Amino acid sequence: MGSLVNRWKSLPRTQRTLINLLVWGVLIAAYFIWQYSQMPGAMLYVHNQTDRPIFSYFVNDNWGGNATANGGGGATCCWRIEGKTLKVDWIKSRTGEQARQGIKEETLSIEFPNPPRQRSDRYLHVHFFPGDQVRLAWSANLDTPYENLKEAPAVPATKDQEAQFQ
Repeated sequence: MGSLVNRWKSLPRTQRTLINLLVWGVLIAAYFIWQYSQMPGAMLYVHNQTDRPIFSYFVNDNWGGNATANGGGGATCCWRIEGKTLKVDWIKSRTGEQARQGIKEETLSIEFPNPPRQRSDRYLHVHFFPGDQVRLAWSANLDTPYENLKEAPAVPATKDQEAQFQ
């Protein structure tokens, strides 16, 4: 080790400066390449097309908020949504009239493949449709490809009364 230090000190000052700049340049370039290869965080955006409010929902344990019935929606930010499969858990609430009719809150869960995502996609649209149908779609903006059930592929949900929400 001592001979390496002596060799370093014996180099002309310009060579040492160039080597230092090269090492730092490689480290900085590697960092930027690594950062670019990572998918950015995501905003969850909910669209509720059902007649029941969504009390709360989660995508891969990331909280997405709540939504009123018949078109209600909203957004939460910023989550790391990754993986080959995504799990959506949600609690179907009820309006005052539905409570008087004896309708109970329900906890449901579904897993399916992560939709295709481009690096520019920052929004994961979570759609709740009648019949406990859920659709996910990535987009670069607030526009979503699923405005109605006919445009979205079918994926059935399952009731999961024992799901633990944190």
